[in-house]
Amino acid sequence: QVQLVESGGGLVQAGGSLRLSCAASGRTFSPYAVGWFRQAPGKDREFVAAITWNGDSIYYSQSVKGRFTISNDNVRNTVTLQMNSLKPEDTAVYYCAVDSSRGDVTREYVYDYWGQGTQVTVSS
Repeated sequence: QVQLVESGGGLVQAGGSLRLSCAASGRTFSPYAVGWFRQAPGKDREFVAAITWNGDSIYYSQSVKGRFTISNDNVRNTVTLQMNSLKPEDTAVYYCAVDSSRGDVTREYVYDYWGQGTQVTVSS
């Protein structure tokens, strides 16, 4: 079993920054990739960013490319999402998730484990 705990969410003004962290634990933690997704009220959950655990590949959605940066720490088993130039449309609950199956990291269904989410609110 794998446990994921997100932190770092909060309220920020448009143009500001937040740094989300995802801490992973568990005996079976052996990811191919770790991703971040988000879900705004009344909308489907959507892909934000992902990184393969060896750091070789990084993926971003078009909506966050150039503003968000994903990174990982293999020693501490953490993944960080640095979010800059935040916009009101970035408001959502952000989730981290683990993909152990080497699937398409932009797809929800490949992820085996999910965190509980952290709220990000960007005011205009």
